[in-house]
Amino acid sequence: MRKIAFEPIANEKSRILILGTMPSEESLRKQERYGHKSNQFWKIIFALFDKPLPDSYAGKNALLEENNIAIWDVLESCEGTGSLDSSIKNEKPNDFKKFFRKYPQIKHVFFTSKKAEEFYRKYVGFDENRIFITLPSPSPANARMTLAEKIEKWQVFIDTVKATEVTDL
Repeated sequence: MRKIAFEPIANEKSRILILGTMPSEESLRKQERYGHKSNQFWKIIFALFDKPLPDSYAGKNALLEENNIAIWDVLESCEGTGSLDSSIKNEKPNDFKKFFRKYPQIKHVFFTSKKAEEFYRKYVGFDENRIFITLPSPSPANARMTLAEKIEKWQVFIDTVKATEVTDL
């Protein structure tokens, strides 16, 4: 089955980009990024901002936009069964040259998994214009870390968000 990813959520104020690999089957079905109830992405993000987790998908995305955070996936499409990154095959990357031409102000890129970083390195490559950081996966497949441990490891993300706010003033 061929899977097609979502369009990016970004605007001219975006300074930070969060990149996943590819939406899960449940996320695609629900049309919501990190839509599987066991995925801890939104719990981590809202814990870092010390905010209650909203019920609505629009409310979740609003927090990102309010803090100049863009979100996308490394892959535009792929084949595979299930939602594990290890099942991905015949992948096609998103067009990052076009994306960064449109949003050159994005200087920090955070990967939500090692696999996302691997695909980015393979198809796009790192450049000296941006800082790239790989975070622990919020996926339920990453069960070797507790939610608290993931939040601790994601602290670099919120520190970057706060530092970017200061430099934008």
